[in-house]
Amino acid sequence: MSPDHHFPTTRLRRLRYNPAVRRLVQETALDPGKLILPLFVRAGEGVRQEIASMPGNFQLSPDLLGDEVREAADLGLGGIILFGIPAKKDATGSDSTNDEGIIQQAIRAAKEAAPDMLVTSDVCFCEYTDHGHCGVLNDKTGRLDVDNDATLELLGLQALSHARAGADLVAPSGMMDGMVGAIRAALDGGGFSHLPIMSYAAKYSSAFYGPFRDAADCAPGQGDRRGYQMDPACGAGQALREVELDLAEGADLIMVKPALAYLDIIRDVRERFPGVPLAAYNVSGEFSMVKAAAAAGWLDEQAVAREMLTAIHRAGAGIIVTYWAKQVAGWLS
Repeated sequence: MSPDHHFPTTRLRRLRYNPAVRRLVQETALDPGKLILPLFVRAGEGVRQEIASMPGNFQLSPDLLGDEVREAADLGLGGIILFGIPAKKDATGSDSTNDEGIIQQAIRAAKEAAPDMLVTSDVCFCEYTDHGHCGVLNDKTGRLDVDNDATLELLGLQALSHARAGADLVAPSGMMDGMVGAIRAALDGGGFSHLPIMSYAAKYSSAFYGPFRDAADCAPGQGDRRGYQMDPACGAGQALREVELDLAEGADLIMVKPALAYLDIIRDVRERFPGVPLAAYNVSGEFSMVKAAAAAGWLDEQAVAREMLTAIHRAGAGIIVTYWAKQVAGWLS
């Protein structure tokens, strides 16, 4: 405040009154090339089944996947990430390691439709097991739980099969200790030392995953995933330890999931590990609650979605996995 009068000399509103000035000083801008679109592929032909809890999203058979992938490429999206839903499930999720399995078919169909589109495969077992957990189960600890070490070898086989099918990037999401090291060893040993790994390094046991479990048909048959996914109430230091361990094992990119409720974790990871490509997953619950509110007339979907994604980007995520990817590309054009 100037001593000569009662009005401020520093007025931050000067940077806001003119739309051109506002655009000039913006530091966070959404870019379709930094967005990854999740797609769900299920066995069969001619299948395009809308996911009730995720309006505008579908389970697609491999023969219909190509149209979605070509549209994503035409919109300039940064890539897609594929989740497979097999015709049959078993205790070890064997379809996921089968070179003719549903996810392998999906990868090949995507690369055929748009060879230059980045195709990421989710590497996990929950979609493929009949019990819905992220690995092999046993009760040797006195309670039914995922056998971490028995699952590691299978994760390596799964990632290697995805690589043979043509995946450009593999993304392990099961939160098994040592998963990145096991996958890196399998890929290197199979002739895919060039293939990068994007690890879900800080993945929380979140209530925001509900609609995804409908989409991927992967709700646990009993129990929950708190024994391996991170506790939302734990300190940020545990997330940083997880990230550090995955980087030491050979992760090339890191992901935080969910995004919106964990902006503090995104920021902490960005600051602790500068230069490491950082992704965040704008998960199904974050998407669906806005969709529901917009359908009721309570929110402007576009405005809220853009604000949410901008906040995720501002927190430090250079890459965002989001179900709004196609819409954002249209809005920005």
